[in-house]
Amino acid sequence: MAFDVKPKFVTFDMNGTLIKFSINDTMREVLGDRLPAEVADEYLRICKAYRIDECTGAYQPFHQVVARSMERASRSVGLEYRDDEARAVYERIPTWGPYPGVTEALNRLAEAVPLVIITNSDTAHAVRLAENLKAPFEVVISAEEMGVYKPRLRAFEYMFDKLGVTPDELVHVSASPMYDHRSAAIMGIENKVYMDRGWEHDEHWLGYERITDIADLPVLCGLPRP
Repeated sequence: MAFDVKPKFVTFDMNGTLIKFSINDTMREVLGDRLPAEVADEYLRICKAYRIDECTGAYQPFHQVVARSMERASRSVGLEYRDDEARAVYERIPTWGPYPGVTEALNRLAEAVPLVIITNSDTAHAVRLAENLKAPFEVVISAEEMGVYKPRLRAFEYMFDKLGVTPDELVHVSASPMYDHRSAAIMGIENKVYMDRGWEHDEHWLGYERITDIADLPVLCGLPRP
């Protein structure tokens, strides 16, 4: 079903929602044979947990988030940590591209409503990744600009102020209940879309519309189905 009110903006998480967030594959490639098969899954699992932990404290540049999470995960599984490997992982991020169908859906939606990105990337990476999407965005808001990462509530407060909107004037789209939809719900954003990429468990009690095909997003926002 479509939302009742046409939003002033549709706001998007980017990495993992629109951009295929390939950090696990990248870490496997960079670490190569140094990441033994018997600890690889645990290393990647705990590295993800440490990334969100690093994002919930005082702001630090994203290259430090990557490095600190890899360092902590390495220590946890008994692997030697190397700064040059963390830097190599970070530097590959801007090469990642969109999921299938994303560019087409974004361009269709942009005909009816302005699009905005709010991302945990730093500014340089945010700009380059947004360009990879090949769609028009009115605003790209980076964690570096905000001085805070999602899921911190200040990120959403910053977005409201930047766009000059109230929560009821937005539709927010993300593949992450943990990073986005929990906070969005707390901040009063009722119109939410969970783009289920299989990253996390469905938290339907947060009151979002769940989709598995990005082509359904323009329909939710009131456009006719092509």
